[in-house]
Amino acid sequence: MPQFLYKARDPKGQMVTGTLEADNNQIVRNRLREKGFIVTSITLKSKSFDFKEVIANFQKVKAKSLTVFSRQFSTMVSAGLSLVRSLDILERQADDKKLKEIIHDVRGKVEAGSSLADAFGSHPATFSELFVNLTHAGEIGGVLDETLERVAEFLESDQALRQKVKSALTYPGVVFTFAIGIVIFMLVVVLPTFTGIFESLEVEMPAMTQFIITLSDLLRGYWYVFIAAFFGVVFAFKYYVGTPKGQYQWHQILLKIPVFGMLNRKITVSRFSRTLGTLLSSGVPVMQALEVTSKAAGNKVVEKSIENVRESIREGESISVPMEESGIFPPMVTQMISVGEETGNLDTMLGKIAEFYDMEVEATLNSLTSLLEPLLMVFLGGMVGFIVLAMFLPMFTLINSI
Repeated sequence: MPQFLYKARDPKGQMVTGTLEADNNQIVRNRLREKGFIVTSITLKSKSFDFKEVIANFQKVKAKSLTVFSRQFSTMVSAGLSLVRSLDILERQADDKKLKEIIHDVRGKVEAGSSLADAFGSHPATFSELFVNLTHAGEIGGVLDETLERVAEFLESDQALRQKVKSALTYPGVVFTFAIGIVIFMLVVVLPTFTGIFESLEVEMPAMTQFIITLSDLLRGYWYVFIAAFFGVVFAFKYYVGTPKGQYQWHQILLKIPVFGMLNRKITVSRFSRTLGTLLSSGVPVMQALEVTSKAAGNKVVEKSIENVRESIREGESISVPMEESGIFPPMVTQMISVGEETGNLDTMLGKIAEFYDMEVEATLNSLTSLLEPLLMVFLGGMVGFIVLAMFLPMFTLINSI
């Protein structure tokens, strides 16, 4: 997505500059106006090769380090330490070298008169829009320690969810890779030995055996073609999902694919509820909160649905009605959000939805793991059995002829 450089005056009248990702400059202008900024200029950021930027992109701050930073920062602020003093202490004790450099830069900007939120915003690869907006809300409301604590809790919950998914899918992935490795080993190393014996005895090859021998010859003689084809397919896939249309279609598939689609939908709902609930409870305006939440959704289909919700709210509708019409969110979610709107406890209700779907994700992962284990074993046994049978069929033919 294109990046735009902007210059504007914030609600306090101070001149600020920054970058935003959007499809066009009108969207950037609308977003800045929603935040109360008076735009003076917007220009498309030109893409130029920057070796330092490329190296920096490979160095990312770990989520755990960021969580610890947020908790410690919150404790120091609540204890009455100044921002500069707190950042100085955090810089000296940070174990993550990348985070240490960023804290040093943030401290310098704060000392120069910048707000903490703007200083965080100058490092978008480390501090997400959620982090920056919560910090901004905390500074304005005088509850920076509470908002930093909420950030830490959010990061911990989000990381725990990601870790559950990763742990549940690690075992099936290892088994599948092991199965493919065994099949390739048998085709490349074991089968040629039997092929030589069959040819010396002039045994007539059954169709199954001939297929396996041909595949083995191709793998041994043209292995580089298979490797090139594999990387070609991977490159083509990455290129396609890197385009707006391809990414949107791929995200549609992720939500509709059997079994895994339901899991992705539950993860998305959990992340949406937790992000929006955290922002609203910290005092971020609902329109701005929805904008941040749409970007944090991690799915273009869901992002578009949330953007439609924002448009509907502009026209005076409630949050629950356009969410229900999107077809992405289950009826239970939209009903609970409707109740939260009516009672004025939307942030609390969103927190309960997030907790419920966290448990749903864990239950789905357990069921999925239990289902995948026997299926993978059947797959492994079937592949090996097919090759073994193909190798022994000519022997049966030879015995019958004798």
